[in-house]
Amino acid sequence: MRPIVEVARELGLPCDALIPYGRYMGKVPLDAFPPGPARGRLVVVTAMSPTPAGEGKTTTAIGLVDALSRLGKRAVLTLRQPSLGPVFGLKGGGTGGGEARVVPEEDINLHFTGDAHAVAAAHNLLAALADNAVHHQLIPGLSASGLEWHRVTNIEDRALRRVVTGLGGRGNGPLRETGFDLDAASEIMAILALAKGYEDLRKKLGRIVVGYDQDRRPVAASALNAVGSMMALLKDSLMPNLVQTLEGQPALVHTGPFGNIAHGASSILADRLALGCGDTVVTEAGFGADLGLEKFVHIKVRSGGPAPAAAVVVVTVRALKWHGGAPLRELESPNLKALQNGLANMEHALGIAGMFGLPAVVAINRFPADRAEEVKAIKCAALSAGAVAVSESFAFSRGGAGAVELAEAVVEACKRGPCQVNYLYPLEASLEKKVETVARQVYGAGEVQWDANALRQARTYTELGWGSLPICMAKTHLSLSADPRMVVCPQGYTFPIGGIRIAAGAGFVYPMAGEIQTMPALPRNPKAFQIDVDDHGNLVGLAKDVTMVPAHA
Repeated sequence: MRPIVEVARELGLPCDALIPYGRYMGKVPLDAFPPGPARGRLVVVTAMSPTPAGEGKTTTAIGLVDALSRLGKRAVLTLRQPSLGPVFGLKGGGTGGGEARVVPEEDINLHFTGDAHAVAAAHNLLAALADNAVHHQLIPGLSASGLEWHRVTNIEDRALRRVVTGLGGRGNGPLRETGFDLDAASEIMAILALAKGYEDLRKKLGRIVVGYDQDRRPVAASALNAVGSMMALLKDSLMPNLVQTLEGQPALVHTGPFGNIAHGASSILADRLALGCGDTVVTEAGFGADLGLEKFVHIKVRSGGPAPAAAVVVVTVRALKWHGGAPLRELESPNLKALQNGLANMEHALGIAGMFGLPAVVAINRFPADRAEEVKAIKCAALSAGAVAVSESFAFSRGGAGAVELAEAVVEACKRGPCQVNYLYPLEASLEKKVETVARQVYGAGEVQWDANALRQARTYTELGWGSLPICMAKTHLSLSADPRMVVCPQGYTFPIGGIRIAAGAGFVYPMAGEIQTMPALPRNPKAFQIDVDDHGNLVGLAKDVTMVPAHA
């Protein structure tokens, strides 16, 4: 790895302003951002609907930045910080794979610069202040039954999903049923990603709703006098984190909001910093185009984030087969029929990019079991569906050298990209209309079926002044629909809305389509079993070894 001061110097950042965290990580203060307008173009990496096999968006994004640098571009990467819980659970590390990784990956995947811990501390401080306000009756009409603010932790723990706090008498109260979420699911994490500066962060924190009084009027964090102390905990976390790719290119890894109940993208500040320093910036939207790209545009861009000039849609032969009906255990076996059936999902993802006015390049993330006729079928279908280019990516096994063709296609796509994107709904539309628009146009639904309580809550939110906020749909990522069993590209089905919640601080309303778990559970054989430290103090079992994951031979 290169010393982080060298990476900062090549970005044009004053090295004396960089706050180093050891030799290979650093934070960039907001007053060190380059002045003036952005100089670069933003490329957003999205994908077809995810599968349990994984599609490799992060690996593709990293390889693309390394390849752009080989073309002489001043390329910068912006990514979300991996959530600590899934690192020890089912997913493992989230820093790419093979020869396309961000480093130092052990630090990034674990404690990093402490941003996630600061979010958890601020979140739990607010929970404690809310309970304290009830105990001392500081807010007229606010009781334990009116509190809705959970606590958070950073390790997956199913036993904390539903808990009772305050046992042992009034001195330990208030007694209430509540629960824990993962820190990445905290509204404060989403706020940190969307804040445009310290004053904006202060305003957003103040608008967080912790509960309702006996007249069902919202009680905000500002009413608890909580904002100043939360700001103190978060002051350093607002600064983007600078690291590097395996090939030494700059990477800003900052914030990590969930992609189901939040927008699932890195911070607005990281994008702005990158665009002020580089001529091509590559970022990633969580999950597939139906969740990730839609929220990226309607929430992040609409909240003041830079608009992308082009999109990259990542596909794999394996994922197309899975969406075409092939069993997970048979994804590397020949099955051209299943692949052809699954192509509709890729075509739909391209259609979503087109609705937002973005030229899209399809990146076929190659695996060794892929066959020539399968790759050819993908290329033909992608071009017919409106992709401006299709390129095979070998970033996993070759790093930047394996993604040069993709980088060339992206450079050409950026030349035709928009300065601003299309929005699918106006903010003044009703919450019901916004949900219907996204369900029909993005998810392919025929109609929306509202639970009666959810509909009443949506109308109450409108009365409280939240009707003009964008929506952030909470649904499964494994299907365009709300049912993970409906693969391929379902059309004309009924889309259910079983509940609706408010994230007033982050600035969106999230309708609930199906059961959404904000506290994942550990699997039978979690990744934690593989992680250890050797006799020399080196971490083992966390990195994704190139020899352990399928790579193109």
